[in-house]
Amino acid sequence: MPRAKIVPTLLIAFFLLATWPLWRWLWGEWRGNDYYSHGFLIVPIAAYLSWRRFNDVGNGRPHPQQNDNRSLLLLAGSLVAYLLAFIAKAYFLAAFAMIGLIGALAWTLLGTQMARQLAFPIAFLSLMTPLPFIEQATLPLALLTGRFSAALTRFLGLDVSVAGTAVSLPNTDLVIGAQCSGVNSIIALFALTALLAYALQGPLWGKLTLLALSLPLAMLGNVLRVAALLFAAHYFSLQTAFNFYHDYSGIVSFLFIAILMIPLSKSLQCKTFRYEIL
Repeated sequence: MPRAKIVPTLLIAFFLLATWPLWRWLWGEWRGNDYYSHGFLIVPIAAYLSWRRFNDVGNGRPHPQQNDNRSLLLLAGSLVAYLLAFIAKAYFLAAFAMIGLIGALAWTLLGTQMARQLAFPIAFLSLMTPLPFIEQATLPLALLTGRFSAALTRFLGLDVSVAGTAVSLPNTDLVIGAQCSGVNSIIALFALTALLAYALQGPLWGKLTLLALSLPLAMLGNVLRVAALLFAAHYFSLQTAFNFYHDYSGIVSFLFIAILMIPLSKSLQCKTFRYEIL
């Protein structure tokens, strides 16, 4: 093996060996955590974007003359942070440190210019990392969803009362639980919007605005979904309503909001896709 390839090969091999236990933890989270089941998609998408940028900028050749010794400091710091977090079993922190380690390796091995081009695909990996406080956010969001959904259905003529997460209809009662909080939609739509903002050509302010709007739009879609659930429970039955919710409304509301992002992005002057990532 040429001497120039020995060091990169050893660094990559060490990275894979050191982070393999964390990848196993992430795999288990993606399989068992409903809020992060999309994690399976983040890695191949980031890999594809990296491949496209790697082959587009300088025909995929590293630029050693542009290397910056600060990359070694980032490499050492990320490695120490990763090891400390993993030993402390703070796996989500270890995952973020690992992403920093990937960025440091790209900076060290490929040079400054290439590392800048790979900044988004590497940062995109952060959306695969389960956050420990997400579960705690479900109750406040469920309460908020219940109030707004009840207000909407009352405005449309349905007699609804809300007490906490309990919703009372004239013919039945139900509870707005964690599944109605909209956390799944918020996380998934944020990831999709981040990808869309990166893929589109347009001003930075337009992309940031589009990304910021993903949160209220996801919440709006969830409110509409729960309002539809309340109408189905009133005019049909509670069982029909929950079948409707589980089988159709979540997908329909998410697709509706996702499609709405297309004209919204155009209004923010983000109209055409970047050829270099297609």
